[in-house]
Amino acid sequence: MDRFVSTFTNKIDAKGRVSVPASFRAVLERDGFASGDVRGIYCYPSLDAPALDAGGERLAKKIDGLLSGLPDYSDERDELSVALYGDVQVLSIDGDGRIVLPEGLRTHAGVSGSVTFVGLGDKFQIWEPARFEERRKLARDKVHQHRRLFGAGRPPPSGESESG
Repeated sequence: MDRFVSTFTNKIDAKGRVSVPASFRAVLERDGFASGDVRGIYCYPSLDAPALDAGGERLAKKIDGLLSGLPDYSDERDELSVALYGDVQVLSIDGDGRIVLPEGLRTHAGVSGSVTFVGLGDKFQIWEPARFEERRKLARDKVHQHRRLFGAGRPPPSGESESG
């Protein structure tokens, strides 16, 4: 598998270390951000949530793609560069699969005792567990509303089977 999927909650120890889920570490290794003794992740405060965005080379390439679509030296490009790359911290993964979450990142996400890792395909997020549960409920409610807008969940018109 080459995507970050599923949700995991792990404890933060007294030194600010937390274990990155093994399946996430495997994706990072396949993503090319684990060569030799240099192992780690790109991590920065989410722009639109009290969470952290994280990932490997694929995430960095997506950011590069966003930036390359903006004119060189434009305010928009500079602002996006500052908001994303300016706040990136490269977090090393130790031999036990742990990262240290720096204080500034922990403060942004409001995490202290535990964190929830949430797979989002090409990247993952790190949340305070109760905040993530609120976010998950909101996301599911929105998806349910959208499904109703497009007719999902309604019985098929008379005379038609559900398979068409």
